[in-house]
Amino acid sequence: MLPSRLFYIYDPMCSWCYAFEASWRRLQSRLPERVQVTYVLGGLAPDTNEPMPEDLRIMIQQAWQKIEKTVPGVYFNYAFWTSNTPVRSTYPACRAILAARKQRAAAGVDMRCEIQKAYYLNALNPSRSETLIQCAREIGLDVALFAADLVGADIQAALEDELRLAGTLNAFAFPSLRFQYREKLYSIHVDYSDDEKMLNEIATIMA
Repeated sequence: MLPSRLFYIYDPMCSWCYAFEASWRRLQSRLPERVQVTYVLGGLAPDTNEPMPEDLRIMIQQAWQKIEKTVPGVYFNYAFWTSNTPVRSTYPACRAILAARKQRAAAGVDMRCEIQKAYYLNALNPSRSETLIQCAREIGLDVALFAADLVGADIQAALEDELRLAGTLNAFAFPSLRFQYREKLYSIHVDYSDDEKMLNEIATIMA
């Protein structure tokens, strides 16, 4: 029997992906053994050095406030907005995930969590290489190798491959879940507080 596959399409700097972390962990722990999980980077915002426009800064902070009101236990450090020059670019953080994964398969998950911690709790800017290198150090990677990979052609090509896959999965909002079962692809509704609903949705498809 072909293994079933659950695709999790996300961006490490997406605040709603951060809000989904606890529910996602619970869902993963309850998945049937023959369901394989595949992470796919969606790439929320391409490379730029331009400071984030004021209206976008306001919109993102409003999203943080909405998350804090609707997802239990999720909080943000708003000092980020006064201690940094925000840049609307998530591709560097996406490449950091791939550079971590290149060193150690499981390090992609570790890097995602470390980037979220740096950004949302410690008010550091993951659009900057020095923040990403600090994250690599925190999770025990070879920092020199990571720094080289971060700007390397191989990692850029890998990111482009993942972005194409996200497009093939028709995932343009993050987080997204796609379940591949018997050569068919199903969209799973993302629930930020109730993993039971997502698990039941998957079980119904498999039944």
